[in-house]
Formats: sequence, C-alpha cells, structure tokens
Amino acid sequence: MAANILEVSDSTFDNDVLQSDIPVLVDFWAPWCGPCKAIGPVIEEISKDYEGKVKFFKCNVDDNPATPGNYGIRAIPTLLIFKGGEKLDQIVGMVDKAKIEATLNNSI
Repeated sequence: MAANILEVSDSTFDNDVLQSDIPVLVDFWAPWCGPCKAIGPVIEEISKDYEGKVKFFKCNVDDNPATPGNYGIRAIPTLLIFKGGEKLDQIVGMVDKAKIEATLNNSI
C-alpha cells in the first residue's frame, strides 16, 4: 500500500473521514476480492496525483463490518467520496482511472 493511503477502521472512521478538513476517498475492499486487488494500483496512482488535495483510505470490509453496513455497501470494491462529513458520491466495481478522477474532480 502506498504511504499516502492509510487504513481506516470502524473505530477511526468518524475522526479520520467525517472530520477531515479536506475531501476523502475511501476504498472499501477485502483481501479475497480480485477486482479490489486490480483497482488498488489505480487508487495508488491517483493518490499521488491528488496528494494534499484529497485524503485516501482503505477499509477492509471483513475486519470492519459496521462502516460498510452504515453506508449500504453491498458490493466491493466500492469507493465513497466524502467532504465536510457528508457522502458526496460513490463508485461501485472496477472502473478506469479517468472515471475515478472525473468523480473526484466533481467533488473537490
């Protein structure tokens, strides 16, 4: 995992994501999920491009079931974008870099 992508858990989600002073992208994933592994390098690349403008977190849905449940996540990978404590957008499934960047740019 890239140095600028951090793990977030059920217990740290509120502080790390909802109280962030800049927009946040959270990648909900699991180690057994093939598409999650495939999208990982794309997220790492984007995290470098948006460093200082957007925070990036990964949330393992197996270890942290409450947060995905709170946001109705039924499929992974799911990317949620937050700003000012509110969920602004979501992307479900394996998508290309351009789709993620377009969604981010609409949110920041």
